[in-house]
Order: sequence, then C-alpha cells, then structure tokens
Amino acid sequence: MTTASPNVPSSASAPDIAAIVRQVIEQLGVAGAATTRPAAAASPSATGSFAGANGVFGSVDEAVRAATEAFEQLERLGVEGRKKAIAHVRRIAIDDAEELGAMEFAETRIGRLNHKIEKLKVLGEKVPGVEFMQSEVFSGDHGLAVIEHAPFGVIGAITPVTHSLPTIACNAINMIAGGNTVVVNPHPSGRRIAAEGVRRFNAAIHRDIGIDNLVSLVAEPSLESAGQLFNHRGVKLICVTGGPAVAKAALQSSKRAIVAGPGNPPVVVDETADLDNAARSIIAGAAYDNNLLCIGEKQVFVVASVFDRMMAAMERAGALRLSPQQVDALTKRAIVMAGEGAHRHWVPCKDLLGQDASLLAKAAGAAGRDGLELVFGETDNDNPFVPTEQMMPFVPFVRCRDVDDAIRLAHESEHGFRHTAIIHSNDVRAMTRMGRLLDTTLFVKNGPSVAGLGLGGEGYLSFSIATPTGEGVTTPLTFTRQRRCTLVDDLRILGSASAVRS
Repeated sequence: MTTASPNVPSSASAPDIAAIVRQVIEQLGVAGAATTRPAAAASPSATGSFAGANGVFGSVDEAVRAATEAFEQLERLGVEGRKKAIAHVRRIAIDDAEELGAMEFAETRIGRLNHKIEKLKVLGEKVPGVEFMQSEVFSGDHGLAVIEHAPFGVIGAITPVTHSLPTIACNAINMIAGGNTVVVNPHPSGRRIAAEGVRRFNAAIHRDIGIDNLVSLVAEPSLESAGQLFNHRGVKLICVTGGPAVAKAALQSSKRAIVAGPGNPPVVVDETADLDNAARSIIAGAAYDNNLLCIGEKQVFVVASVFDRMMAAMERAGALRLSPQQVDALTKRAIVMAGEGAHRHWVPCKDLLGQDASLLAKAAGAAGRDGLELVFGETDNDNPFVPTEQMMPFVPFVRCRDVDDAIRLAHESEHGFRHTAIIHSNDVRAMTRMGRLLDTTLFVKNGPSVAGLGLGGEGYLSFSIATPTGEGVTTPLTFTRQRRCTLVDDLRILGSASAVRS
C-alpha cells in the first residue's frame, strides 16, 4: 500500500490530476450544489423490460424488479456470464480510477484523492471472483454427496459515504460471482459517484453479454428508501456497510443480514517492538484516506518504558507531534457530545471528519506543512479521542504501565465491536494474550492495519468486513447458500467392479 504525497497518485502527474479535479468540480457544481445526475432515473419500457436503464432508478420497487429480471438472465448464462460481467467491473475500476476517484473526492470532500484512486485500482485487482466458487465432494462406500453454493437472488445493499463507489464495486464483484444481482441504497452524500459508477458498469456489461441492471441503485436514496429496500419481498438478503445506526436497523430486519458494522481499532506497542517499523506502520494505516477506513489505527497504547522513544520514532517517520495544549485545543474542536440521557456519547465533528492532517494541525494551533499525513499527541485514557471512532488523521497515544495494562485498555477502547486490533511486539505470548482477549475479526501483528486486508499482507480484499454477524472479510461465498446433492451407492469409481449393482 503506497502512502505517497497526499493528493498525487503515483500513476498520474500533479497537473493531470489537477485538471481532472477542475473538470469534475465544474460538472458537480460548487460545495455540493444540485447538479445534473450522471443518468436519469429509469422506468420500464413499453415492453415491460428495464434494459437500457443502466441501473439507475427512481424507486426501490423499480430497482428490485429490474434486478430480478437481470438475475433470471444471469442464471441462463452460468458461470461464464458471471466472469464476463465481473471483468467489466474490474476493468472500469482500474482504467477509470483517476476520473472516478476525483469525482468521489469532489462530491464527498473527505479523504485523500490519491487513496480514492488507489482503492478503485486495488479492488479491481484483488477482490475475489468466481475462483472462490469451489464445490465440495464427499465420496465413500455409499456414493457421492456434492456441496454447491447457490445464489440468493436479489441482494439489498447499503453503502457508506466513506467509500461510496469502492464498496459498491467490491460488493458487485463478490455478489455477481456468487450468481446474485444487487440493489444499492447509497449514502446520500455519495449518490452521484455511486450512480455514475453503476451506469458505467451496466453499460459495459450490457454491450458485452446483453444483461442490464446487474447492479442497480436508487437515484435519490433516503432513510425511507433504505427501509423499503429492507422490507421489499423481492430482496432475499441484506448487506449493510456502515455505522452503528444502520447496522442496528439491519440486525432488526426480518431478513437475513450481513452487517459490516463500526470499529475503533486499538494499537498496542510493547518494549520488544521494532519502534521505527511500528511508527511507519501506524502512519501508513491511520493516515490512509485520512483514517476513513474502519480498520484504521484509531488509538495507541504504549508501554511506559519505551513511550518516549516511540514518540520520537513517530516524529522521525514524518508525523507531527502536538503539545498537550494543542491536543486539548484539537479535542475541543474535533469531538462533540451527541445523544440524550443515558445515550449521550462522543462523536467526531462532521466538518473535520476525513480532513487533511494539515487542517487538524491548524485547528490545534500548530503549524502544518505540505505533505503532512498524520498528527499525534499524548493523551490520558479519558480523552474523548480514545473511545471515539474519529475517522480523522489524529492518533492519541496513551502511556501504559506494562503490556498487560496496554492490552486491557485496548480492549476497553474497542467496545467489544470485535472488528480490528493491531500489536507491535516480538513477544508471541503478548500477541496471544491480546488476540484472545480482544477476539477481533482482524488481528494484525507488526504491520499496518491495511495488511489485514491483504494490502502488504497475505489474503484477499474486501471493503465489507462483517463483524456483528460473523462472516468476516466478505467473499463470493458469503453471498451464497449451501445446497447438497446426494447420489446413493453409485458414481464412486474406486473399488471392485463386482460390487456394482447391474
């Protein structure tokens, strides 16, 4: 995972990207003003078919009906049809990454442009497809049993503003590989880039294999349309990627739900760690897309005996250390109280969410610099930054008595989400104790958080990590149901021919 200069991807020059951004902003309007949508919301033709809509619809019902039609067509084309459809999603994610990434950045105004682009390219390369659709066979004296993975049909998906098009594209690859179609209710603040990406995917797929609307969405998404999607009788499965509120709503649905919920990933650094590697890794993970990733490092617990050396390592690696007074100023500016009564809790201030480290430095009263990726500072365990999934490139560092104290505080700060945790240590027993206590879906040792998704580590990629419902990092198999076919006493070709009935 590269962490090059904040707004220039390695694949394009600064003037190229600046030109793209200017063009996109002109297309989208200033500061989110109403603009022409990438594609008009469609209705069925006189023949009753939704072909030609390219996946963008004015209502949930039309989107589900179109997706149902597409599902029936996809079934007739088999696995080869799925391969061809997925290939177009991958190609567009990679080939159009600069333009689509710039569009998302211009619309949402959060994160870092080079990482918006990189996420699209990486998912095009690394998200698993039909190769995961392997059948299982049990062969014995009484014949054969074959376990196959069948599609659910139409899946309803909710996607976040933090990764609008990357989440849609990633889910599309997984779900189509499993033989499904999907209807998306995107976050309203990312609806235009969602619609543009879906339009491009469907247009290319339709030209090649004659099927439109494998991926459909609601052009004007809302809480009401999300509820309609959850409850539509044509939707067979729900997949939600988002925060606590939408995750809770999905879990209360009458349908089966795959829920990628919130996280607040802690980091532990003990006295055996390679401190320079730990510093580089924390910056690589926490600064990625300005810490919008749910797996990104959010708070760090460091053993007291190496605390000062760890802080120095962070500065050597390029992060900006804030003074105690500057940390206090940033905390008051960046974290606010929300909710009522027993439900009051800390939340990040929306106008700083996903903003650049230089802006956070300015809010703290510090002098930022060009290319600054991360700001950090020492806090106590009671600082609001510690328990809050803040999604901004500031990381609080807490001084701990020993590694067991650090692990205990890390466990408290993670809130039992069982999402992601990171440790920097060469003590395998400390790693083991932390792994068992936190019980997270992703547990990364001696690397950046993104290594847990196969970026600088082993394994496959997905931007939907189903922690509350237990599926983990989603794959095509996540969106299938098992079917077993049994043939009694025949088709096992091993053994004596005389034992076969005539």
